[in-house]
Amino acid sequence: MNKEVIEHTPVYRAIITGHGSFVPAKKLTNEDLSKMVETSDEWITTRTGIKTRHIANDKETTAYLATEAAKNALEKANLEAKKVEIIIVATITPEMVFPSTAAFVQQALGAKKAWVFDLSAACSGFVYGLSIAQQFLESGRYKNALVIGAETLTKITNWQDRASCILFGDGAGAVVLEQSKDGQKGIMYSTMSTDGNCWEALNCQAYGSRYPADKKLDDPTKIYMQIKGREVYQQAVRRIVSTIHKCLKKCDLTMDDIAMMISHQMNARIIESAAKRLKLPSEKVFMNIAEYGNTSAASVPIAFDECIRGGKIKHGDIVIFVAFGAGLTWGANIVQF
Repeated sequence: MNKEVIEHTPVYRAIITGHGSFVPAKKLTNEDLSKMVETSDEWITTRTGIKTRHIANDKETTAYLATEAAKNALEKANLEAKKVEIIIVATITPEMVFPSTAAFVQQALGAKKAWVFDLSAACSGFVYGLSIAQQFLESGRYKNALVIGAETLTKITNWQDRASCILFGDGAGAVVLEQSKDGQKGIMYSTMSTDGNCWEALNCQAYGSRYPADKKLDDPTKIYMQIKGREVYQQAVRRIVSTIHKCLKKCDLTMDDIAMMISHQMNARIIESAAKRLKLPSEKVFMNIAEYGNTSAASVPIAFDECIRGGKIKHGDIVIFVAFGAGLTWGANIVQF
């Protein structure tokens, strides 16, 4: 362990004690999409790796999905909702403008002790949320936190835009973090970054103060997500690779020390390209994008929950969570189990 890491080793660690996810039952396959826009299963699969995605119904709001995922995580952690101290919901598809989605989750869980807030960092939201919760627990001020990534992206999807409608799905994932003095477990290091100069690569512009609800839009498609695929691809691969190298250097680790990389599930080709540059073998790269599509802030915790339930992470393993999204934002967490 290098000197810098030793000097900054906290008294407490934030360890993951519970995990859970929830996705709507309704699915939309590539074959279904081919009847809606000019596309095909082969075209979508080749370019994205996606085969199907889950679609929320009218009653399955973002808060509903988040609450169900949170219940599963709390049950796994054997932690009562009334004992939860912090709730962070990472989302770009909130329940409403205000109050926060997290407030609705708190109400639904009966977590009256918790103070709560939403976090808007798009696809990087969950890894940002873990880092924030990590600081509160390492400081000793709080003993636990519930971090949730939840999205209903299909509610802001333009189903006439072939470039974007094939990508997105709905779902939620959650983890419980608890304070521990076990220096051999928990979040070892987190990093976050942003480049606001590139905001146009991924955005949904209306309705906010720039394009208020009482003004007619110059372009009605501004109510939907817009994406510049080529620019996102190039930026994502580069940022993911550099961020992971930064994490490894800070923790005095090599790629050989990493048991699994759980990336935001944005595009199979992006993940595979990043893994190739990192010289990470396929068995150390978890992907479930074929089943869920891009669920933004929900994708890392959904993938993590599935990875754990599949027995792919064992005691002592070091895992990297990494994400890249609108903002542009990116970040990573190194976690030891």
